[in-house]
Amino acid sequence: MQRRWSCLALVLLVLLLSGSRPAMATRAAEAVQAASDAQSEPSLVYTLPSAELARARSLYEWRTLLEFGGTLWNILTLLAILVFGWAAGLRSWVFRWTSRGWLQGICFAPLLLLLASLLNLPVDILAHHVALSYGQSIEGWGSWFGDWSKALMLTLIVGTVALLVVFALIRRSPRHWWIWLWLLSLPTQLAVVFILPVAVDPLFNHFEPLETADPALVAQLERVVAKTGTRIPASRMYLMRASEKVTGANAYVTGFGASKRVVVWDTTIKNCPTDEILVIFGHELGHYVLNHIQRGLAMASAISFFALWIGFRLTHWLTARYGGLWGIISLEDWAAAGILLLVLSLLTFAVEPLSNSISRTQEHQADVFGQEVVHGIVADPQKTAALSFQRLGEESLEYPWPNPFVVFWSYSHPPISERERFAAHYNPWQAGGPPRYFTRAGALR
Repeated sequence: MQRRWSCLALVLLVLLLSGSRPAMATRAAEAVQAASDAQSEPSLVYTLPSAELARARSLYEWRTLLEFGGTLWNILTLLAILVFGWAAGLRSWVFRWTSRGWLQGICFAPLLLLLASLLNLPVDILAHHVALSYGQSIEGWGSWFGDWSKALMLTLIVGTVALLVVFALIRRSPRHWWIWLWLLSLPTQLAVVFILPVAVDPLFNHFEPLETADPALVAQLERVVAKTGTRIPASRMYLMRASEKVTGANAYVTGFGASKRVVVWDTTIKNCPTDEILVIFGHELGHYVLNHIQRGLAMASAISFFALWIGFRLTHWLTARYGGLWGIISLEDWAAAGILLLVLSLLTFAVEPLSNSISRTQEHQADVFGQEVVHGIVADPQKTAALSFQRLGEESLEYPWPNPFVVFWSYSHPPISERERFAAHYNPWQAGGPPRYFTRAGALR
């Protein structure tokens, strides 16, 4: 019964959020609907041909389903682990093997995390199937399962350590454990951001110095960097072999301190002309110069403080209200890890609008910076930036008219249509106004 209800909820949810017909409509019906949309929707800079527009709309519905439905599925599976007594059963099984407290935790935590991951595997498989079907991924299933297994191992190792630490704090300070956890999370966040590009990302993708792969492009990028008065050595510019797994173009900034770097996908170099690459790089350089990683960490720390306080109260309430039904004695019981995971999922979903709003603001700032920094280097920054967004939208099959609620809740970037429209019209030099981040002479403010 629970499975039937969850499937029905997923279907109703995607229909309500997308405001359109089911994604299983025939190709002919999609073409008719796309033509109707092209006439009824407001005219935007970003456009797609009718056939591609129909596919983009269908993919948008799948993405919406996976975003919201995947979260719902995850919450339901965690509830099932609690309601059906699986967490308590695992705890009792481990207790029969050993009576040592921390050895019990070391055995119990990875088993619980493994169970939760396996229950969510169908959603992960569906997401990759959709990516393959719409040409967003070319990664074979063997390679995909290899990546999934690596991610699972990281989840088991890191998650087990995290749960051991949380339970140590709960047992040592039942009333203030959430404060100690927050304080401990501050240096941990810095360490994770530092370690990711060095130790984790190379497990899933191949990286090499950009200077080795394309020295001529590095020379062009250094012209852009020189305008900022900062210095990004060539040793911190990397090429990622994204073409082994995906079809779209991208670039990003990652790391912290000595591990901070700019990464350009090889698909970007293959698919985009040099001027567009410079605009894309200018956007990522904006994240670098404007210290978005540091600011993001600071804002995440503030958000996590209030989230942990709410989580503290919610976990205690759930344990007191339902612990007896779920076979959980107290919050110090190892089986209460299921409650902690459930609360974590609920809070993560609840803070998405706030964190994504911050992300969209930073992405817009980087868009502005990207156009300003290439002024005088790229002949027509407005046209070049608009073309790059058009290309990005076409490659990723971005739907031009996403539901505002979906954007508000789940989009970490502004919609492509908004970004392209802004890029096409942003020209403070021609309007006589000052640029936001540079002087009219081209120096960084």
